[in-house]
Amino acid sequence: MLSNGVRWISGRTGLVALFAFALGTVAGHAATAPRPPVARVEPHTLEAHGQTRVDNYYWLRERENPEVIAYLEAENTYADSVMAPYAGLEETLFQEIIGRIKKDDSTVPYLKRGYYYYDRYEGRGEYPIFCRQAGSLDAPEQILIDENELARGHGYFAIWGRAVTPDGGTLAFAADTVGRRFFNIRFKNLATGELYAEGIDSVSADMAWANDNRTLFYAKQDPVTLRTDRIYRHVLGANTPDVLVYREPDETFDLGLGKTQSEQYILIGAWQTLSTEFRYLSADDPTGEFRVFQPREPDHEYSVDQIGDRFYIRTNWNAKNFRLMSAPLHATTKEHWVEVIPHRPDVLLEGFDLFRDYLVASERHAGLMRLRVIAWDGSQDRYLEFPEPAYLAYARDNRDPNTDVLRYVYTSLVTPRSVYDYDMRTGQTTLRKQDEIVGGYDASRYRTERLFAPARDGTQVPISIVYPATLKRDGTTPLLLYGYGAYGISMDAEFFSPALSLLDRGFAYAIVHVRGGSEMGRSWYEDGKLLKKKNSFTDFIDGGRFLVAQGYTRPDRLFGMGGSAGGLLVGAVANLAPDLFAGIVAQVPFVDVITTMLDEEIPLTTAEYDEWGDPNQPLYYDYMLSYSPYDNVGRHPYPHLLVTTGLQDSQVQYWEPAKWVAKLRAMKTDDHLLLLKTNLAAGHGGASGRFQQYRELALTFAFLLDVASGAR
Repeated sequence: MLSNGVRWISGRTGLVALFAFALGTVAGHAATAPRPPVARVEPHTLEAHGQTRVDNYYWLRERENPEVIAYLEAENTYADSVMAPYAGLEETLFQEIIGRIKKDDSTVPYLKRGYYYYDRYEGRGEYPIFCRQAGSLDAPEQILIDENELARGHGYFAIWGRAVTPDGGTLAFAADTVGRRFFNIRFKNLATGELYAEGIDSVSADMAWANDNRTLFYAKQDPVTLRTDRIYRHVLGANTPDVLVYREPDETFDLGLGKTQSEQYILIGAWQTLSTEFRYLSADDPTGEFRVFQPREPDHEYSVDQIGDRFYIRTNWNAKNFRLMSAPLHATTKEHWVEVIPHRPDVLLEGFDLFRDYLVASERHAGLMRLRVIAWDGSQDRYLEFPEPAYLAYARDNRDPNTDVLRYVYTSLVTPRSVYDYDMRTGQTTLRKQDEIVGGYDASRYRTERLFAPARDGTQVPISIVYPATLKRDGTTPLLLYGYGAYGISMDAEFFSPALSLLDRGFAYAIVHVRGGSEMGRSWYEDGKLLKKKNSFTDFIDGGRFLVAQGYTRPDRLFGMGGSAGGLLVGAVANLAPDLFAGIVAQVPFVDVITTMLDEEIPLTTAEYDEWGDPNQPLYYDYMLSYSPYDNVGRHPYPHLLVTTGLQDSQVQYWEPAKWVAKLRAMKTDDHLLLLKTNLAAGHGGASGRFQQYRELALTFAFLLDVASGAR
């Protein structure tokens, strides 16, 4: 099934020197306390709908401007100076976090077309080694890619796409060496080990092999907007130009690429926030024409998979929480669809997996995931049972449609990620692997609960929380509150071993499942977007106040954190309820909402009008302007703030958090910490590598512990 998933500037010496005074070093003498850099004010007028806004820091958008880089470096230096007394703690935290990671480790193998595939790690290696064994787990191991070797010499490295030809002979993989999500596809002969000279550069990570074992379909982005808008056909070794097979003309749609579970069909998916359209082609006929599965319609979302003589369609057609339909291979439009699983107002159908004898539905009920196993012959229809009040369970790596075994993952805030095999015929469950927490882990030292906080409009908002078993509800516990609330993405309660470094130092950790996600069904999403977006912010605030009222924490011990759209969440909350939080961490935050959504050349803008609204329309402009964190910075105290970004970020451009911090420095009336940390060699996801990715988190935890200590 198709799933929805700078160069350095030289000659800066003079500009860096300009910032030296602001950093508190004059003529080689250190000042008693570092002083923050002050961004140059250059008013820039922005006009829309008869309104005029003045942006004093618009110039920070100039990525190639050496002064911009110098400013970001000066902010980094300032942050390092402020946190210098905690450098030892930061290093201790980092070593703790990576010390819990098993150095020699591997994933549970999955079977596909006669090979068992898995990733494994060795020692201090940052990246996985992709391997397989033919026919049996007793067979000799074949290393397909050692990502550690490929990553040498790169400050950033990530492989997102890997695809082996149906005959098992050739591997295609997509690597990003910058962090901006432009990938280079390379090919490897798995019989000889030869890495071919030919490749495909600056594309997305989506790709699919045709069944001739030579033709690869791949997707390409617009270089400015980064919208994936083209699908090409490449023939390995043909030395002929690649063929454009589809170009998406609607600038509000993005494209993706995949194959059905049976690998009988190649799928092109086009989607925007509220509408999708698929095209399909027999994988046996790579030069054929893609056919539209069901023409796009406003407010109709669907996804497609296939096994046997039927297509299966998850659709919200007359079904807000989605239902499952099927259609014959020769007649795919809606009039031929037959209902398989009906719509239910209290159950969200999130996905499905197809097997020869079984259908597995992934459902969300009352905010929790359920796995439902249905036999095609009607002999069974059962739900798997899970023991904890808050958890996450999902199907994973089910690559062989002919098996009777469902593989799934189970985890909770206190249960490490566990991989199970469930025999759908006998009902027997086998634990294949639970992540090992090096150094030992005792779940009895912690408690987890699922709470419901009353929002100001009466809505009951779920909260998942974990805390030390010794917690006393007297308000003295520092608590980190996390939220997201956008795109219908649910933030589930799953184990995160780095959090032990906070829990073992007396912190509690909670997730407020604010509206804008899909935790409580499709209506939960719709009530936290567009002209109801402020519900996400007030849910987070009301959740925090509920935890305070219940004695889990108090405002001078409460911390908020969110990333990307969650950074918008905590950015808005910092304006709306600054007195509720001691500190806030905003990771790659989407905070300059109105300016970004008015700029159609910025990545993601046009495709997200149905999420945030189109500010070219006065109604949405006024509403978005009323909450945009950057536009609503005020002359009042703010919590301590740590803001992070990446220079190569393709999702939220670095200048949004940079401008926000500059404006906060100029306007806030307190002396609380305000730190901006920019990774100059990474993008939206931060540093790559299984260990180095936690450097930033160690800084975040040191910041939280610093503020919680009361020393500031």
